This record gives sequence, structure tokens and C-alpha cells, in this order.
Amino acid sequence: MLKTTPFTETHIALGAKMAEFAGFNMPIQYPTGINQEHMIVRQGVGVFDVSHMGEFWVKGDKALDFLQYITTNDVSKLESGKAQYTCMPNGKGGIVDDLIIYKYSTTKYLMVVNAGNIDKDWAWVNQQNTFGVNLENASDRYGQLAVQGPKATELLQLLTDADLSAIPYYSFREWSFAGVQGVILSNTGYTGAGGFELYFPADKGKQIWDALFEVGQQFGLAPIGLGARDSLRLEKWYCLYGHDIDDTTSPLEAGLGWITKLDAKDFIDKEFLQKQKAEGVQRKLVHFECLERAIPRNGYEICDAEGNTIGNVTSGIMLPNTKVGIGMGYVKTEFAKKETIIYIKIREKLQPAKIV
Repeated sequence: MLKTTPFTETHIALGAKMAEFAGFNMPIQYPTGINQEHMIVRQGVGVFDVSHMGEFWVKGDKALDFLQYITTNDVSKLESGKAQYTCMPNGKGGIVDDLIIYKYSTTKYLMVVNAGNIDKDWAWVNQQNTFGVNLENASDRYGQLAVQGPKATELLQLLTDADLSAIPYYSFREWSFAGVQGVILSNTGYTGAGGFELYFPADKGKQIWDALFEVGQQFGLAPIGLGARDSLRLEKWYCLYGHDIDDTTSPLEAGLGWITKLDAKDFIDKEFLQKQKAEGVQRKLVHFECLERAIPRNGYEICDAEGNTIGNVTSGIMLPNTKVGIGMGYVKTEFAKKETIIYIKIREKLQPAKIV
């Protein structure tokens, strides 16, 4: 049985193409289609059902010490009301998951993890909990909607008296929204188009959805599926767990050195990552654009000019707006410099692409 969200029946009623994702029955696209949904978010405002994401509460006097140990970023730099992007190393040089940490106070934090990793992450954090912190898996109790696009803030402001313009990027407030108390209003997103992510009790989902679409008509608000979510994040070069990062990729290989604070604290895999940084990585995650009309796909080989395999594609699409094929993939480090010409092997033909 696939899991559902507070909005599953709504998606079906709207004619969405549904499919399994991370164990959930999720909308991949609506009748408008992925290309149009992509442009709606880039130019106006769209809403994504992301209720499948996981939420773990971390509470107690040692909450900070615990989070410092299990994540790569420096959680001590977080102020209350701020959020931080980070990842959890797996003790073998790879990544358990990438996530966002929200700080309420020095004794109360919220971890938001990827849907496909909820069970794995929950087992991992409990396994590492030698600090005596209070952990709660609240994933089933929350609904989540991401309202994204240049018109998102203006729309959302009509439904709350919280001053959204006073909530900086990667900050949040818990406030009343659409008549629902205690909604987390988070200035974050996975599209690069601006907007907020809203967390609320699952049983209040319909009330919030209906309110959004009532005021959203004037802004052209549309529901957006996971297909456009993928194309939007890839256009902004955001990693997707299970594709661009996983248990076999290190944060340094994946270009996540900026969230890996080797000099700030002790944490899982610190020594491994220090050694890897000193010696240099053997492969790097790169971003590329195809120079001819081609669509790179996950798993395609990346080659040099002679056709020798130098890596593989982890994510790829043809952008709806420019019709240019773009992708991400790991290549041998010597091929990772910008402007380097590489070749994507598509149906035995080498398609040229440029590292960007």
C-alpha cells in the first residue's frame, strides 16, 4: 500500500498523473504538463505538495552536541529562528542524507529529512544517540506545502499577519496562517525561484490548501508536480539524494565542502574527510550543458574525446525554457574544470557537452 498525504485525493481530482515516489502516491504532473508548470514557478507562483518529507524533533540539554556530532555543518552558528542546510556522514565516507536543521532554542531543533530516507535516517539518529537527547519522529503528523515563485510572498502575505518580508532567506517563524495556529513559515525552497515552505498539522491541510487557492486565483496559482520540481532544482544545480549524492559519495566529491566544517568541530567521518581534502578527491560532481540537442539521463556514461569512460550522469533533463540539455555527474577530477568539453554517451553516440 502506498502512503498518502493530506492532499492525495485532491491531486487525483485535479487530474494529476500519479506515481510512486519514496513509498508515497505522489503527483508527477498535472494536465498542464511539466514544461508549463516549470515556467509557472519561474515566472509566477506554484504550490508543491511535499508532505512526504520527514520531520524529527531533537530536544534536550545535549541537543546541540548531538547535532554537531552527526552533521557536517557548524550548528553552533545557528541563531533561534534560523535554518541550516547540512548533511549526515555515514561513518564510511558517504552521506546518510542531506537535510535542513531548524533552531528553536538551544534545547530544541527540528530536522527535515528526505522522504525516501525517513526510516533509514530515523534508525541512524537513534543509533548515534549516546547523548541522551529526546528524539521524536513527527513525520506522520505534519503536512507540508512549498509555495514557490516570484509572486509567492505577495500571495502568502494575504493569509498571515506575520511580516514575511522580515523573514530572511533560511529563516522561519511559527505563526498563524489561514486561520491555523502554529504554522512554520520557512523562507526556503528547492526551486531557486523564491518563496516559502509551510509546515502544519496534517489534519489542517485542506483548510490551508483551500485558502491558498482562494486568494491565489489573482496570482495564477497552480499546483505543481514532482516532474517540474525536479527540472527546477536541476536548473539551479541543487543535489537530489539517491542521484547526485548517496551513501557512496563524500561531501567533498559532491561539492559540499561549504557545509563541511572540518576546522570547527568533531563529527562523524571528520578524519576521513580531512585526509580526503589533503590528498584531493579522485572524482568530482560537475554541472554540464549539452552543446547539441540531446537529453542526458541518469546512468549515461560520460566520456573523453576518445570515447574512454571518465564518469557517469547522475541527473539530466532538457530545460523547458531554453530547450538545452543539462545535467550533473561525477567525472575524474582532471576533467572537472569549467569549460572542459566532455561527451555524453547516448545510444552509442558521443554528444558533446561543456562543464559550466
